Amino acid sequence: MSRNVNVIGVGMVPFQKPGKSDPYNVMASGAIRAALDDAGVEFGDVEQAIAGYVFGDSTCGQRAVYEVGLRGIPVFNVNNNCSTGSSALMLAKQLVEGGVLECVLAVGFEQMERGALGSKWTDRTNPLDKHAAVMNDVQGFTAAPPAAQMFGGAGREYQWKYGAKKETFAQISVKAREHASRNPFALFSDRLSLEEVMASKPVFDPLTRFQCCPPTCGAAAAVLCSDEFASKKGMTAQSVKILAQTMTTDFASSFDDRSMMKMVGYDMSADAAKRAFEKAGLGPEDVDVVELHDCFTANELITYEALGLCPEGGAEQFIWDGDNTYGGRFVVNPSGGLLSKGHPLGATGLAQCTELVWQLRGQADKRQVEGAKTALQHNLGLGGACVVTIYQA
Repeated sequence: MSRNVNVIGVGMVPFQKPGKSDPYNVMASGAIRAALDDAGVEFGDVEQAIAGYVFGDSTCGQRAVYEVGLRGIPVFNVNNNCSTGSSALMLAKQLVEGGVLECVLAVGFEQMERGALGSKWTDRTNPLDKHAAVMNDVQGFTAAPPAAQMFGGAGREYQWKYGAKKETFAQISVKAREHASRNPFALFSDRLSLEEVMASKPVFDPLTRFQCCPPTCGAAAAVLCSDEFASKKGMTAQSVKILAQTMTTDFASSFDDRSMMKMVGYDMSADAAKRAFEKAGLGPEDVDVVELHDCFTANELITYEALGLCPEGGAEQFIWDGDNTYGGRFVVNPSGGLLSKGHPLGATGLAQCTELVWQLRGQADKRQVEGAKTALQHNLGLGGACVVTIYQA
């Protein structure tokens, strides 16, 4: 029998631009201490740590945890591209759920470089070679950043299928900046108008600069435990339960269907969401607040449909009706999302978790979603892995 899993503590540090942040070990240890303080537990209560990061030497996770204490506990390092933080969270959850451990720490961090992402290894098979082959077959290559070409190509495909306007994609950034203006942890807090988003530098049609997430440095952490541990520590009242969590990797359709939308994870997202809702015994209509992987506006738009927040072909109406923000059907990315809060790859999934726990506790201050009881998290990494998590207060 699987056990309930509680998130009893979360923490993060304010996200920063590359070159402006503390070193990774300082950021990560700051997030860990914040999560432990929030949980009301000591580092001595933690039995194991799962550390997630994408760019860094081996055992960076140990170096980050060592800042908090040298106790000899197991520390495992995880790298699953942009879904690394949620992958670390899932491993921690499985340890508690399976009865292996009572209290586990998950931490994600990233100290990024300026500029677009690029390959660090040129003498071996690129893990995205199948994805690049699809793109080359469908639309070829340009000088634009590869990720922008992939997700921009998905946006173009959506336009071809459903006739969505360029302004519809840009409106997602307007919403993201509005939400981020209420978040003291976000990289960008200044609002943008639709005209400003549209007028920013073109990157890859339909994407402009303000529709692409920035390279970011940051860290976030979560403390997970069993019901018994939460009760023992008197933390039951503030715990948030993980009702369901699923991970998918690429399907044959990701590469065989000559679809840019599927290549960047549409089918992964749809399957992960479907199975998570089935496990939780809920549907999209039961969700109050969502943190989803908006690395580019195009991905947020197609993910609305993959998660079942609106019908296929309905994302444009969903956006202009305001059903993705306060007063609408769902509040999507109240944190500002990757577009405005920032996207430190290894930290993103745990920062999403942190935001949703705050929302479900009623601790999100000016960005609080009124009456939030059920939350949905979506974290996507090309290469590929998609993690969908459902939480409930």
